Amino acid sequence: MSTPFTADAVEAIKRHMNDDHAADALIIVRGLGSRPDATSAVTSDVDGEAIEFTVDGGDRVRVPWGESLTERAQVRGAVVRLYQEACGRLGIEARGEH
Repeated sequence: MSTPFTADAVEAIKRHMNDDHAADALIIVRGLGSRPDATSAVTSDVDGEAIEFTVDGGDRVRVPWGESLTERAQVRGAVVRLYQEACGRLGIEARGEH
């Protein structure tokens, strides 16, 4: 899949998500990735159309951004939107410190 992000940028985004936002990734997968039963989610890829997670060590789940991203700087806002939407769908309160 084509991506507007460099390989280094993708690796940095994945590392940041996995190191600092693993719980948020799991919420996104449960709420938006059709895996409400998931117990783990590791960010495995990012491109201009979606973020991809490896769920429970096996299946890959892509969650669309909802818009095409063209710059790395857009990723943070897109992840926050997905997280907030997933919290809403799951009926849990979103943290405010994103």
